[in-house]
Amino acid sequence: MTLDRVAALRDERTALLTLCESFTEEHWCTPSRAAGWTVQDVLAHMGSGCHAMFTAAAPRMLFSRDIESTNDDMVDVRRSWSPAQVLGEYRIWSARVIQVAGALSRTPMAFVPIRLAELGRFPLRILPAGALTFDHHAHLRHDILPALDLPDPGTDANRMDVVIEWMLAVLSNQIRTSAPWMDKPIALTLRGIGGGVWTVRPSGSIVRGDEHAEVIVEATAIEFPEWGTTRVSWRERDVSIIGDQDYASRFLDQLNVV
Repeated sequence: MTLDRVAALRDERTALLTLCESFTEEHWCTPSRAAGWTVQDVLAHMGSGCHAMFTAAAPRMLFSRDIESTNDDMVDVRRSWSPAQVLGEYRIWSARVIQVAGALSRTPMAFVPIRLAELGRFPLRILPAGALTFDHHAHLRHDILPALDLPDPGTDANRMDVVIEWMLAVLSNQIRTSAPWMDKPIALTLRGIGGGVWTVRPSGSIVRGDEHAEVIVEATAIEFPEWGTTRVSWRERDVSIIGDQDYASRFLDQLNVV
């Protein structure tokens, strides 16, 4: 499977800009589905994250012990900005991230592991393009569009592949540090575009294939970013368990990709 992470981010950026450029003042002021943030705040978060990569704020973001608190702080600084200022920052700095991500992906630096706050370390080939593709996907489809009662513009296999790749990379790090109770593998089967079968091992490594796991979690790939980030409970979506129900439920209850 060959992923084009930079293309995925570029496509998500285009979808977001197309939407935002049609917004009225009322749209910008509407409370989003992200608790405590308006639609404008969500875009301020995305723009500030892109901008921070090119400023002295980068170390603070990379070495934060609480990435969500850090994100809140950066949004707070922009609360007095106009929608035009917020959109302008996002437009300029997201474009520069895409340029840098494309350049980095063609160098040996692509394999260098970089820390991202408490989420762990990730090779540069998936950071920042993979992280930001996921961030765009989740915020656009689950925080902005539902709040405004607007339709999903759709996605494609490449973008979903990149979103799932990032989520599994975060999950892998989380299991290594916070799931000592896991003592047997779980097969994760996601159906539809971006889907596949992975084995989640107790060690935290996640590999393609089910490796004959006795516990299986089945779901649709398109719903995974919503319940995998705890925006809704997995029990409210098309998720089924084969095998040890209690063990799989404990795994799913703990899963929270941020």
